[in-house]
Amino acid sequence: MSAMTVPNLAIGSDHHPMPLLGFGTAASPPPEPLLLKQTVLDAIKLGYRHFDTSPRYLTEEPLGEALAEAVSLGLVGSRSELFVTSKLWCADAHGGLVVPAIQRSLKNLKLEYLDLYLIHWPVSSKPGKYKFPIEEDDFLPMDYEAVWSEMEECKRLGLAKCIGVSNFSCKKLQHILSIATIPPSVNQVEMSPVWQQRKLKELCKSKGIVLTAYSVLGSRGAFWGTPKIMESDVLKEIADAKGKTVAQVSMRWAYEEGVSMVVKSFTKERLEENLKIFDWSLTEEEMHRISTEIPQCRIVGGEVYISKKGPIKSLDEMWDGEN
Repeated sequence: MSAMTVPNLAIGSDHHPMPLLGFGTAASPPPEPLLLKQTVLDAIKLGYRHFDTSPRYLTEEPLGEALAEAVSLGLVGSRSELFVTSKLWCADAHGGLVVPAIQRSLKNLKLEYLDLYLIHWPVSSKPGKYKFPIEEDDFLPMDYEAVWSEMEECKRLGLAKCIGVSNFSCKKLQHILSIATIPPSVNQVEMSPVWQQRKLKELCKSKGIVLTAYSVLGSRGAFWGTPKIMESDVLKEIADAKGKTVAQVSMRWAYEEGVSMVVKSFTKERLEENLKIFDWSLTEEEMHRISTEIPQCRIVGGEVYISKKGPIKSLDEMWDGEN
């Protein structure tokens, strides 16, 4: 089949184009490097151009190899046709460590710049210790001012076209906005029909920040995953009526909510299926059913970033009561 074209959203003051459907590389356990590399090449042939990684996922190097091969094979005309996101890990979320961290990610990815660089979690940990899960004694308060200032420096140096955050509550996002010279372009968070993030979505919309949804399909198979989306009777009924899959209905819902999304799959058939969400729509009644009939429940609580010995001691402190 010929490659499909994924619509773009403009992010940041420079209106940098971001394909609103991204290929996610977070998996538990991490994907085997050769499998990831081949899947990325398959994804590019299908039409994916947006790829999301992090040092935490252990996928930067194989992703970088795949992207370099895609350019050399002519699957894309140039690097500029690709959109690559990586993230600042907790151990590097300190003054003096942010620029070296993005430089390390760029080296792993064999790239000269990232399209988007995000603070992965609003948590810092002891510098130089990259073990996961983070040990409970190793959590430290984040110096938001110092870290965000250096995120801005990454953009000024041309190492990142855009900068943003991930897993930030409304309160934490507003704090970044209060100290920022360059505001965040994106907040990447859990968002799906079972956790619709209405308050955060409205805040982001009012501030010109793009919301990127992860776990749109529930991340089944990962330690943070849930079957609640794929087993939702409401979504199943809508999918059956439209001749679509539950996954496609969930992704189409996110698209109609005006957000971008990062979705993970390592099978070619599923990758192709996930692209087929742009040439049909949900009715007002179907959107209303999704917004009113599905019980809401946060799935990714971030428990592995909470410690009685650290700065964030409870789910309530992580999400500032936005549960």
